[in-house]
Amino acid sequence: MPPPLAPLLRRPAALLLACAVAGAAPALAGDGDHEHARRALERQEVLPLRSVLDKVEREQQGQVLKIEFGRDEGRYLYKIRLLQPDGRMAKLKVDAVDGRVLSVQRREH
Repeated sequence: MPPPLAPLLRRPAALLLACAVAGAAPALAGDGDHEHARRALERQEVLPLRSVLDKVEREQQGQVLKIEFGRDEGRYLYKIRLLQPDGRMAKLKVDAVDGRVLSVQRREH
């Protein structure tokens, strides 16, 4: 019998990882993002999403709501949307090669 989902639903990042591991709906937003990310990961051009999320969760407070993967100006990026404890939304651009947060944009409630 599979484990209950209730504990996973309390942590969106855990749910995304569970979906990716289980082969369910893609953990990344956007058409073809998951396939593009998989190929880049296989070629060892980018860090695994879990490694990037671990780093982001250590440096930024909030729950991951959305993740996009793509290239921007020749650089692989993870675009991560966080809901922060104070209710603000934060959009992070993260270098997918080394996990550095390149920019953070915050919006009020």
